[in-house]
Amino acid sequence: MVKVQQEEEEVKEEEQQEKKEAETKTQATFSSDQLMWVEKYRPRRLSEVINQAEIIDRLQALVKRPTDMPHLLFAGPPGTGKTTAAICVAREIMSDYWRDYTLELNASNERGIDTVRTRIKNFASYSDRREGIPFRLIILDESDAMTNDAQTALRRIMEESHNAARFILTANYSSNIIEPIQSRCAVFRFSRLSEEDVVNYLESICKKESVRYVRSALSLIYNATEGDMRHALNMLQAASSLGEISNESVGRVTGLSGRAKVGDVISAALDGDFSSARLKLVELLKVGGMSEHDFIKFANEAISRSKDFSSSAEAIEATAEADYRLLVGANPEIQLTAYLAKLASIGKQHRRAAK
Repeated sequence: MVKVQQEEEEVKEEEQQEKKEAETKTQATFSSDQLMWVEKYRPRRLSEVINQAEIIDRLQALVKRPTDMPHLLFAGPPGTGKTTAAICVAREIMSDYWRDYTLELNASNERGIDTVRTRIKNFASYSDRREGIPFRLIILDESDAMTNDAQTALRRIMEESHNAARFILTANYSSNIIEPIQSRCAVFRFSRLSEEDVVNYLESICKKESVRYVRSALSLIYNATEGDMRHALNMLQAASSLGEISNESVGRVTGLSGRAKVGDVISAALDGDFSSARLKLVELLKVGGMSEHDFIKFANEAISRSKDFSSSAEAIEATAEADYRLLVGANPEIQLTAYLAKLASIGKQHRRAAK
């Protein structure tokens, strides 16, 4: 009798275990389905990173002898694989322990000297080799946004903690990194992804997700994102939510109509109608929700297509100046309004010269 009861209990335990495993698999599947594609399809190994063959070869050689690895600086346009490559380096050196021995910080958010003196210094100064890990790894994303004081403090920590830690810095513009830090790093310059590589990758994801698509629509996504893979994947997922990925659906999510509206604003300004141009600008920013950086990008394209102003040094200089002021944090509406006023003045001078 006792033996029968034991067998019944064992059967019940097995059934409960199977049920738990089934629930776990269901949750994992649900979790995978709900992931943003940019995370779901993020490369996990260096060999999976797209279109950076020379850089990947050099990094693979470094991870084979991690104790000889210097600090690294990954520089290049956004969405080209800098952060992904840094995480892949951490995975391949530390295997399953990489999360425990890696500190990831977005330096554009935590850019001050206090972050460097507390979180980074504390993490870098602690050495623990119990798991056979060669060092701790600090990944500083967008490190070119750090203040000069923070970079100076970081340089000292890099010197003092070389035996216990390594740093991987990513930056869109390496020129914004102080020279003492650059000289302590092996610099890897990431190039913008080609259209063929991006379109082929987007096509492979469409097939994996069983999404209908038109290849020309994938090219539109590339043109809109300018080789930024992260942006392209987000745009692809947004377009897929509308059904088939077609030229029309891509146009709706990429703001191609916004490009035309910016063209109208620039045309109005160059034609001397500053009041109309300003009203359209405010509408785009306040109602349409267009970012100031997209406005400048589309404005530059509009000027490049202009028959009369494509070679205007004054118009190009005004665009570059507005772009710089926005990058350093000036008020967007004020700066873009001043930009339109400058274009109106340039247009007026052009018409006078043409008479």
